[in-house]
Amino acid sequence: MPQPAALLAHDLVRTLGDRRVLDGVSLTAAPGRRIGLIGENGVGKSTLLRLLAGADTPDAGSVTRPDDLGFLHQEMPFDAAATLADVLDDALREVRAHLAELEELTGRLARLPEDSPGYAALLDAYGRLLEEAQEKEVWDADRRAATVLEGLGLGALEPGRALGSLSGGQRGRLALAALLVRRPAALLLDEPTNHLDDGAAAFVEEQVRGLRGVVVVASHDRAFLDAVCTDLVDLDPAVDGPVRYGGGYRAYLAHQRAQRERWERRWAEEQEELEELRRSAGVTARRLAPDRGRTDNEKMGYGHRAGRVQQQISRRVRNATRRLQELEREQVGEPPRPLRFRPVAVTGHAEHAEEEGALVSLRGVRVPGRLRIGRLDVTAGERLLVTGGNGAGKSTLLGVLAGSLTAQGEVRRRPGLTVGTLAQDTVFDRADRTVRDTYTSALGAERAEAVPLGSLGLMHEPDLDKAVGQLSVGQRRRLALALLVARPPRLLLLDEPTNHLSPRLCDELEDALGSGPGAIVLASHDRWLRGRWKGRELRLGSGLDESWEDGGPRSA
Repeated sequence: MPQPAALLAHDLVRTLGDRRVLDGVSLTAAPGRRIGLIGENGVGKSTLLRLLAGADTPDAGSVTRPDDLGFLHQEMPFDAAATLADVLDDALREVRAHLAELEELTGRLARLPEDSPGYAALLDAYGRLLEEAQEKEVWDADRRAATVLEGLGLGALEPGRALGSLSGGQRGRLALAALLVRRPAALLLDEPTNHLDDGAAAFVEEQVRGLRGVVVVASHDRAFLDAVCTDLVDLDPAVDGPVRYGGGYRAYLAHQRAQRERWERRWAEEQEELEELRRSAGVTARRLAPDRGRTDNEKMGYGHRAGRVQQQISRRVRNATRRLQELEREQVGEPPRPLRFRPVAVTGHAEHAEEEGALVSLRGVRVPGRLRIGRLDVTAGERLLVTGGNGAGKSTLLGVLAGSLTAQGEVRRRPGLTVGTLAQDTVFDRADRTVRDTYTSALGAERAEAVPLGSLGLMHEPDLDKAVGQLSVGQRRRLALALLVARPPRLLLLDEPTNHLSPRLCDELEDALGSGPGAIVLASHDRWLRGRWKGRELRLGSGLDESWEDGGPRSA
């Protein structure tokens, strides 16, 4: 039977508004390859998927795609009155047509004598169609549809349920289910694990790994990228364009670590050579300069030696100066400092000394219908991960700890406690103020100078003079994170901190959480982060939490 076709993109260019989102991007995706697109928000992952799917047209370049292509749209192409059964019928349409064609050929073969002129050709067509049907498991399609619905938490829905009565999350899962049931030759997915619980995400991973054709997926889910992908394409700006890495996310991390080590080593070696060249050129010039003051012992032979001094200058000083100029012109930039939540001393401002004991204590705390905590102590130096499903009360607990949400019960805070919060929705009071001015205004000029925004590696230089109102969600989140890094509080509260951040920045943030003084309480659904967490963990139930009535949190 014919093999599935490859998906090819050549030199794609796409401009949206006044911004060139994609500039000469090429991609080859052969059958059996599952390619993950990664990078910051706004680098063009979703735009590239739309171009590959044919949902958008490039300004330049070309795409060659298989006829049988599936694209996970944000909205399904059905009206609100359509039913769940209608969606599945559409997903199974080709399979049922295949079965109908097989049945028709079977009937024709039964009616046609074996010695008839057309029998051999008809039998050959039947054999090809049968092989294709077996490969696509068409006889198992209805059972597969039921399995997929169950795996995505939709198994209890009635087939006649109207789409208009489903929640947004249910409609998104149904759209994904339809594609997994259909099994197209090329499958394009945009953040397929958004709003999925752990079980459903693991189910999708298993289903996608079993596909024979091309898969291209844009995702921030590092666990999904590692479990599914055979290749990763980093769309973050680079000198030679997007970079493709073989392997899953762990392989990508290993490559990034090795690349960072090479960068740091080269930069250190160049700085050492620059210092030596500057010292050599300066010292040599001072020692050999013909117009320096003469000692008494030199005066008798000064004229004779002056020529030799000039020759030595030409040979030694000029060579050193030339090499110095070349190296200063071509040297690599300094690697950005890793994120660290460590206080930076500013003149006249004493940084807090770490003290033992509880920073915040909760006893019999309730927020009706949202949260109940019997006992919780957040101690100095604490690293506490809060987990649970949507509606379990994670954000509510952070609000109580921050003092921004009133709760019933006893809440005790250490006097003078400084609290910083990274909320899910980042909003700044002055949308017209530039990134640079917002940073300086929030921190004060002295601290902003002590911890320059550009040194943190969180904001790109061209974005520093943009108004914060023009920033993407991810960019605003990075600015809020920069303010917390520059002046870390004694209690840091992070609500879904990896949302809207690139996988690379998520890794840096995770590394930073384990360093420095102060307590950190983090609420997250991020499977990769939760799987690697080294501190304590509090698992909240749905709406209320009974598990802490008689004690503290469990270890992760």
